[in-house]
Amino acid sequence: MNINDLQAFVTVAETGSFSLAAEALYLTQPAVSKRIAALEQGLGSKLFDRIGRTPHLTEAGQALLIHARRILAEVEDSRRAIANLDSSIKGQLKLATSHHIGLHRLPKVLQQYILDYPDVELDLNFMDSEQGCRAVEHGELELALISLPPAGSTQLEMIETWVDRLVLTVSPTHPLAQEPVINAEVLGRYPAILPARGTYTRELIDRQLGLGTINTKLETHYLETIKMMVSVGMGWSLWPENMLEDELKPAQGSHIVVERKLGIVHHPKRTLSNAARAFIQYCLAAD
Repeated sequence: MNINDLQAFVTVAETGSFSLAAEALYLTQPAVSKRIAALEQGLGSKLFDRIGRTPHLTEAGQALLIHARRILAEVEDSRRAIANLDSSIKGQLKLATSHHIGLHRLPKVLQQYILDYPDVELDLNFMDSEQGCRAVEHGELELALISLPPAGSTQLEMIETWVDRLVLTVSPTHPLAQEPVINAEVLGRYPAILPARGTYTRELIDRQLGLGTINTKLETHYLETIKMMVSVGMGWSLWPENMLEDELKPAQGSHIVVERKLGIVHHPKRTLSNAARAFIQYCLAAD
């Protein structure tokens, strides 16, 4: 099997399109089709059913995809291990960051890193923490800088870099702002505006608050949406303490704080590049 043919196959499978795969690989669409055809001929099995313009993996294609990803990851790992013999810090570093970290924690790190290592080509992707974890698990990215998943929920290596204090937050006009003491019973009377279920942050909130069924008015991935709805008095939320502004106030009668760990995940079986190792050290040294 040809490595380039396998790369074309995986890219078509992941993009769901021959034309998008061609763009990603900087090839023409006929060239991608030729590589897939060569792979099918060599294996003696059809890998895609062409239904309209959308390719669908056959049973053989689904079986190959698992092995192809592993093979490509091992090839890339070998290249990285050899490159690491040279102590210079250069080459491509593919990583993800959540929007919150990318906007509020990462700028100073990136600014210094880019100045110190101009020969590193950063491929930075903004995505949800859960999506970033999956991308690292599948070998698509070397690092992800995210809200860390709960302990025991992943086989990835986790490196804690920051702790986010999420405090109970309301609009100054919300009834909770006038409550002298806020406990679980008082909190349960009012609707909440919270991160979506299934996210690491929501799982952490549900577990630490122990409120059972929370009266949730809205669940969303977008911090700006949460901020707007809380600021106009539509509900309470748990908001990063370092992002509090005039329109959002911590509830004075509350001692409720949820601590969210932020950090880096990487695959334990993947050799880290010199560029990745340096990036991790810069994050650990940051405030």
